[in-house]
Amino acid sequence: MPLVTLLGTFAALCSTVSFAPQAWKIIRTRETKDISTGMYLLTVVGFAAWTSYGVALMQWPLIASNGLCFVLSAFILLMKLLPRAEKNAVADAVTPSR
Repeated sequence: MPLVTLLGTFAALCSTVSFAPQAWKIIRTRETKDISTGMYLLTVVGFAAWTSYGVALMQWPLIASNGLCFVLSAFILLMKLLPRAEKNAVADAVTPSR
Protein backbone atom coordinates (compact mmCIF):
# COMPACT_ATOMS: atom_id res chain seq x y z
CA MET A 1 0.00 0.00 0.00
CA PRO A 2 1.48 3.38 -0.96
CA LEU A 3 2.57 5.70 1.85
CA VAL A 4 0.13 8.40 0.71
CA THR A 5 -2.77 5.94 1.03
CA LEU A 6 -1.67 4.99 4.53
CA LEU A 7 -1.42 8.66 5.47
CA GLY A 8 -4.90 9.36 4.10
CA THR A 9 -6.34 6.37 5.92
CA PHE A 10 -4.71 7.45 9.19
CA ALA A 11 -6.00 11.02 8.76
CA ALA A 12 -9.54 9.80 8.02
CA LEU A 13 -9.49 7.49 11.04
CA CYS A 14 -8.28 10.25 13.36
CA SER A 15 -10.90 12.70 12.07
CA THR A 16 -13.74 10.23 12.35
CA VAL A 17 -12.83 8.81 15.75
CA SER A 18 -12.24 12.28 17.24
CA PHE A 19 -15.99 12.96 17.44
CA ALA A 20 -16.89 9.73 19.24
CA PRO A 21 -15.68 10.74 22.73
CA GLN A 22 -17.67 13.99 22.62
CA ALA A 23 -20.81 12.23 21.40
CA TRP A 24 -20.47 9.56 24.11
CA LYS A 25 -19.89 12.17 26.82
CA ILE A 26 -23.06 13.98 25.77
CA ILE A 27 -25.02 10.73 25.93
CA ARG A 28 -23.63 9.94 29.40
CA THR A 29 -23.89 13.41 30.97
CA ARG A 30 -26.68 14.92 28.82
CA GLU A 31 -24.78 18.21 29.06
CA THR A 32 -24.02 20.41 26.06
CA LYS A 33 -23.83 23.88 27.60
CA ASP A 34 -20.08 24.21 26.97
CA ILE A 35 -20.27 23.22 23.29
CA SER A 36 -20.12 25.99 20.70
CA THR A 37 -23.21 25.92 18.48
CA GLY A 38 -21.49 28.03 15.82
CA MET A 39 -18.47 25.77 15.68
CA TYR A 40 -20.56 22.62 15.30
CA LEU A 41 -22.85 24.26 12.74
CA LEU A 42 -19.83 25.17 10.64
CA THR A 43 -18.34 21.70 11.14
CA VAL A 44 -21.55 19.98 9.99
CA VAL A 45 -21.75 22.21 6.90
CA GLY A 46 -18.08 21.54 6.17
CA PHE A 47 -18.49 17.76 6.40
CA ALA A 48 -21.61 17.94 4.21
CA ALA A 49 -19.59 19.86 1.63
CA TRP A 50 -16.67 17.40 1.81
CA THR A 51 -19.07 14.47 1.43
CA SER A 52 -20.72 16.15 -1.57
CA TYR A 53 -17.28 16.79 -3.06
CA GLY A 54 -16.43 13.10 -2.63
CA VAL A 55 -19.71 12.11 -4.30
CA ALA A 56 -19.00 14.45 -7.22
CA LEU A 57 -15.56 12.87 -7.65
CA MET A 58 -16.83 9.34 -6.85
CA GLN A 59 -14.06 9.04 -4.25
CA TRP A 60 -15.30 6.51 -1.70
CA PRO A 61 -12.63 7.30 0.90
CA LEU A 62 -13.79 10.94 0.97
CA ILE A 63 -17.44 9.90 1.03
CA ALA A 64 -17.04 7.33 3.81
CA SER A 65 -14.82 9.29 6.18
CA ASN A 66 -16.57 12.63 5.78
CA GLY A 67 -19.99 10.99 5.80
CA LEU A 68 -19.25 9.39 9.17
CA CYS A 69 -17.84 12.68 10.50
CA PHE A 70 -20.98 14.43 9.24
CA VAL A 71 -23.24 11.99 11.11
CA LEU A 72 -21.30 12.25 14.37
CA SER A 73 -20.97 16.04 14.29
CA ALA A 74 -24.64 16.43 13.27
CA PHE A 75 -25.61 14.24 16.25
CA ILE A 76 -23.60 16.48 18.57
CA LEU A 77 -25.18 19.61 17.07
CA LEU A 78 -28.65 18.09 17.34
CA MET A 79 -28.08 17.23 20.99
CA LYS A 80 -26.89 20.79 21.57
CA LEU A 81 -30.06 22.23 20.03
CA LEU A 82 -32.62 19.85 21.54
CA PRO A 83 -34.56 20.87 24.63
CA ARG A 84 -33.69 18.93 27.82
CA ALA A 85 -36.62 16.47 27.59
CA GLU A 86 -35.83 15.44 24.02
CA LYS A 87 -32.11 15.27 24.78
CA ASN A 88 -32.87 12.88 27.65
CA ALA A 89 -35.12 10.78 25.41
CA VAL A 90 -32.36 10.40 22.81
CA ALA A 91 -29.79 9.53 25.47
CA ASP A 92 -32.19 7.03 27.06
CA ALA A 93 -32.78 5.40 23.67
CA VAL A 94 -29.05 4.94 23.20
CA THR A 95 -28.35 3.83 26.79
CA PRO A 96 -31.63 2.47 28.23
CA SER A 97 -29.93 1.00 31.31
CA ARG A 98 -29.40 4.37 32.95
